[in-house]
Amino acid sequence: MASVDDPAGIVVVQVPLDDARDVSGGVTTGSVTIGDTDTMTIGVWEHSIGVSTDTENDEVFVVLSGRGRIRMQDGAILELAPGTVGRLFAGEQTRWEIDEPLRKVWVAAHD
Repeated sequence: MASVDDPAGIVVVQVPLDDARDVSGGVTTGSVTIGDTDTMTIGVWEHSIGVSTDTENDEVFVVLSGRGRIRMQDGAILELAPGTVGRLFAGEQTRWEIDEPLRKVWVAAHD
């Protein structure tokens, strides 16, 4: 059945990152799944101001609010701002440098 969600109104509870991923100290993140099919999952994710590292999944995302950048392991920098559409690949090592609290909608393939 088709549905429509307002991702700006979805409550996302953030929790502190573990020390291994929290580069700047005090970083919190949270994610809520808003849809699921046989082949993909859709959700809303937030990241507080600060710097963290991650190992990515296959994902397409749209930034709803906030600003920052993702530094890729190959040296590329993805600038993040409202409306940015990005693509991440499974296994990529990333460094998230967030200047304004970030909220994005993501779509990921099932493992």
